[in-house]
Amino acid sequence: QVQLVESGGGLVQAGGALRLSCAASGRTFSTLTGGWFRQAPGKEREFVGGSNWISSTTRYSDSVKGRFTISGDNAKNTLYLQMNSLKPEDTAVYYCAAARSSVVLPTRTSYDYWGQGTQVTVSS
Repeated sequence: QVQLVESGGGLVQAGGALRLSCAASGRTFSTLTGGWFRQAPGKEREFVGGSNWISSTTRYSDSVKGRFTISGDNAKNTLYLQMNSLKPEDTAVYYCAAARSSVVLPTRTSYDYWGQGTQVTVSS
């Protein structure tokens, strides 16, 4: 069983940056596809980005492309989401997810494991 624990959320002003972390246990992240999703109040959970190190594939949603970056640290078995140039519309609960599949897909049902979420609030 894979367990994911996010950290790093908080309150930041528009234009600022945050880095989210997702620590995994039970399996190494390098053998999984790691993904980030977010859910704003009253909205559905949406794909932010995902990465698979075996296939060297990373993809992002159009809304965050060029501002957010996914990376990983194999030694720490941790996935990161670096968020720059944050906007108020980025405010949401951010979830880390992992999939056994090596294909990076943008759908919730493609991911097998989920973290508890961390709140990111961007003030204008």
